[in-house]
Amino acid sequence: MSTWFLILSQFSIIAFALVGGVFLAFSDFIMRSLATAQSPAGIEVMQSINREVFRWVFMTLFLGMAVVSAGIIVYTYSHLAGIGAVLIGGAAGLYLLGVFGVTVAFNVPLNNLLESLDFRSAAAVDFWKARYLPHWTFWNSVRSVASIGAAGLALVGLVLVVQG
Repeated sequence: MSTWFLILSQFSIIAFALVGGVFLAFSDFIMRSLATAQSPAGIEVMQSINREVFRWVFMTLFLGMAVVSAGIIVYTYSHLAGIGAVLIGGAAGLYLLGVFGVTVAFNVPLNNLLESLDFRSAAAVDFWKARYLPHWTFWNSVRSVASIGAAGLALVGLVLVVQG
């Protein structure tokens, strides 16, 4: 294994865990806190969060790791062998499908629907309670497990590859 790939793998483990930690915070207490706030306030705050996430480090890390994951998959299956390589490549695949894919397929469409509503409207409150909170939180929990799982798989895989 090349030095650059060793460093990239270590960075990826940290990045997978960081992204998973952000998602875990939302599933564990942020969404519950927003749900207990009066509906218009919770909706308004979530709409703000969804707009602000594009401006910070998280989005760069989140999107960057999708690109890095694709590169890891190619590298592990073309340059490495053994169960460690399979685990590292599998970790990257888990991130791509379970984090990036779930985000694009489920969380973003829900965010877009929420954004299209006036947070003070009855339609927004109904959507928030009946659909957004339970579905968004479920898919966010999937992203959290996938991202933290990717960190764990990559860590075990890297140890196995380094040990030879």
